[in-house]
Amino acid sequence: MLKRKNHRMTRQRAVILEVLKKVKTHPGADEIFEMARKRLPRISLGTVYRNLEVLSELREIQKFEHIGTLKRFDGTPESHYHVRCVKCGRLDDVPFEIEANLEKKVTPHTNYSIIGHRLEFIGFCPECAKSPLNKMLIKQNYNPQFERISNGKQKTGRSRSFVPRMRTCV
Repeated sequence: MLKRKNHRMTRQRAVILEVLKKVKTHPGADEIFEMARKRLPRISLGTVYRNLEVLSELREIQKFEHIGTLKRFDGTPESHYHVRCVKCGRLDDVPFEIEANLEKKVTPHTNYSIIGHRLEFIGFCPECAKSPLNKMLIKQNYNPQFERISNGKQKTGRSRSFVPRMRTCV
């Protein structure tokens, strides 16, 4: 695919793609840099960042950007679902098939021209779920998009870390 879009498969790009495809942890650029340096000791962090952006634009890899967290990358370019820990940010693949006609089901209910979807489940990873506080939150059906109030009802949260940013179209 790279050659069709006028991008050469440089040695650095090939190594970055190879190390990313070998791991299932959805690493950040710093982690990919450390892995690539084992094979290419003179590679720079800037080179890794630039090549990750190119590989993402070419859809050779997936890039995940979440508000308040570092960018993570996935060496599996095919569509699949993910689950993210709300405590530590761990990101894992969800091993079941994509809902085939979800875009067609959503289109009649919006004014959007739907071109695809990404679905991410959120929760506590096995390690974070062991914490007594997190166990309590899980038991109370905690949702980070809402905050509990004394009468047990929920209202929209005010916490800046969970308020989605609105994007404007240009």
